[in-house]
Amino acid sequence: MKIARIEDLHCDAGWRTFSFLKVTTDEGLIGWSEYTEGDGSRALTPVIHAMAEALIGMDPRPVQAITSLLYIRHQQAANGMNFRAIAAIENALLDIKGKALGVPVYELFGGPIRTSFPVYWSHCGTYRVRNHEDVGTPQARTYDDIAALGAEVKALGYKGLKTNILDFDGEKLVGFGPGAGRTPGWPELNVDRRTLDSVRNTLAAFRDGAGPEMDLYLDVNYHFKTEGLLKVAKAVEPYDLTWLEFDTWDPQALALIRSRAPCPIASSESVNGRRGYRPFLNAYASDVVIVDVLWNGFLESMKVASMAEAYEVNVAPHNYYGHLATAISAHFCAITPNFRIMEVDVDSVKWRDELFFNIPKIENGNLALPTGPGWGVEVNEAAVRARAPK
Repeated sequence: MKIARIEDLHCDAGWRTFSFLKVTTDEGLIGWSEYTEGDGSRALTPVIHAMAEALIGMDPRPVQAITSLLYIRHQQAANGMNFRAIAAIENALLDIKGKALGVPVYELFGGPIRTSFPVYWSHCGTYRVRNHEDVGTPQARTYDDIAALGAEVKALGYKGLKTNILDFDGEKLVGFGPGAGRTPGWPELNVDRRTLDSVRNTLAAFRDGAGPEMDLYLDVNYHFKTEGLLKVAKAVEPYDLTWLEFDTWDPQALALIRSRAPCPIASSESVNGRRGYRPFLNAYASDVVIVDVLWNGFLESMKVASMAEAYEVNVAPHNYYGHLATAISAHFCAITPNFRIMEVDVDSVKWRDELFFNIPKIENGNLALPTGPGWGVEVNEAAVRARAPK
């Protein structure tokens, strides 16, 4: 078996683009992976092709050997875009490997520890505030609307939801994104009293609507520096968070905030590889380590999880993409002993389900592990091509 062709496909997903890598063998087997060109990965596609074209004619099944070769060839600039490109290739090759053997990917690694596991509803409220037309729901304009959404999440059987800071501009709720340059406040990233009020109002609304038994998570991303994060941590105390999530590139700053926070801290979704995670683990910087399986690759994500287990830390996948990405993360959750919980975007563009076959099932807040060969989820190529970005 040899790699014969490598293609990329892209699909309009409303406020973003879903991207897929398709690797075809000379025997007709197709391996799929999902990746993103958002969040620091603009122009990732040509990087993937620059690496992958050298693999044409190679046997795709010795996946670790290929991943190691790609890493060695690019180790002078091994992180960031190069790491994410390797991850996309690796994940597609694992799909081929599983299909060639007629087994799910998780069976290649000793089989599943669990076949069903809890998920939380991510970006809850965020998309309905800023992207409601693409989602196909009424716009969430007030904190009363957020409380109603909390009640909806509970009624659907979810046990946890994660939101972001939702600010009220005097007329309606709006998003908050200085850490991504989307709203004012960059590059200084200071926190003010209005922002802290928005934190409190957002969490109070969800707590009122979802009730005291709902696990609440708040993700403030890269929006603040250490001083501001300490203030945010203090502000969330009355709302009994399951975790406060944010990102910083300073392990000691993260450890300091963890030592003073009234709730568990989750972080590190943007970190690449064991070498990147090591200083955060050595600093005992967070209670939960976030790992993006699309950005790290499945094999490296397993190794990061094993490292974290040696520090008695559980891991949770960063997953806010399409259904193929959810399946890839689900395989990771299935075989990882120190698993905490899985992230999913329940709200998405209203045509997302059309883009995939064998969509993972979620019932009462638990995801059922796919059972088909490879990742167990296939890309509907015709539907994706029909919605190619203009």
